[in-house]
Amino acid sequence: MTPAGRPSADDTKFWIAFSRIPGIGRVRFQALLDKFQGLEHAWAAGPTDLKSAGLEDHTVRAITESRPTIDPDSEVERLEEAGVVALRWDEPSYPARLKEIDDPPPVLYCKGELTDADEWALAVVGTRRATPYGRQVAEEMSHQLAANGITVVSGLARGIDAIAHKSALEADGRTIGVLACGLDIVYPPEHEKLAAQIAENGALLSDYPLGTEPRAEHFPRRNRIMSGMTLGTLVVEGGIKSGALITARFAIDQNREVFAVPGSIFSAQSRGTNTIIGRGEAKLVQKVEDILEELNLTMVPQQVEMKELIPATDTEADILRHISKEPIHVDEVCRESGLPVSTVSSLLAMMELKGLVKQMAPMAYVRARETRAPYGG
Repeated sequence: MTPAGRPSADDTKFWIAFSRIPGIGRVRFQALLDKFQGLEHAWAAGPTDLKSAGLEDHTVRAITESRPTIDPDSEVERLEEAGVVALRWDEPSYPARLKEIDDPPPVLYCKGELTDADEWALAVVGTRRATPYGRQVAEEMSHQLAANGITVVSGLARGIDAIAHKSALEADGRTIGVLACGLDIVYPPEHEKLAAQIAENGALLSDYPLGTEPRAEHFPRRNRIMSGMTLGTLVVEGGIKSGALITARFAIDQNREVFAVPGSIFSAQSRGTNTIIGRGEAKLVQKVEDILEELNLTMVPQQVEMKELIPATDTEADILRHISKEPIHVDEVCRESGLPVSTVSSLLAMMELKGLVKQMAPMAYVRARETRAPYGG
């Protein structure tokens, strides 16, 4: 980290490089950070130093054997060419709720844009073999969620996932697709156009580096991101052993809410949803208001509108002009604005309560969101 709290771009390329090495997940990333205080030094470390960080012999071998085949600078260039950004878990742009889970990906790859509106997000998941009933429910629920300012998160899979994404887009809402492969690959391939629409109106996410092919074992790990970055998970249809129930289980373990739509007792696609409702693991949903009220989201459209706040005074507007997405210390704001520290400190505290700025480190602030200029300004 730089003194102002901004991650070093030079160090980020080594995060990307380490993410390409199999078996380097949350625990080992943290061990390397604790030992070397930065991954640039870890990338250059020999086997003895890597072992002293607490890494097992097989992990040390994986690192030393993989390093000659990975060029950190080339990895950055590949991402830029693909229009993909690597988000580190120590960056403000990394999804806040995802940081809270037990196994957050150290590097999250993003194509598109994550915004403040995605603080209000719900995962919508279900079977790939949706019934007409399931299609209707997924369409109506996802459309209404998006129309109420809720970001719809799903996995771009066939069936309920694709319906959820398309319905959110038709409602002119935001949607996020979480993939089980690199973001330069679309799976299933027939969803290439849909993936492009999602990237334009939301984001595509993955914790797998570019070039990673979809494999069966990737999908359950993908599901932890969908549940982890959202307020809750809605299961529309799913069998007893469906991936949708795996997502629901992750949500329960992550202390997130789980919702399910009941279905026919004669439908195999509803056995999973009916089971988790019967066990008390999911709240029964018959209309979208059941979700909005349970999560206290009935006022989200108004809250989203309030994201575009107007500085209350000329002094606030003046202070805001000196604050960007990069952290700046109060003393620097005083020097640039010519205002006394008592005025700047008190107004920044008030502006933080209003959501105009955010304190990233002691006495260091960033702009929390874009604002409109005052009328006549």
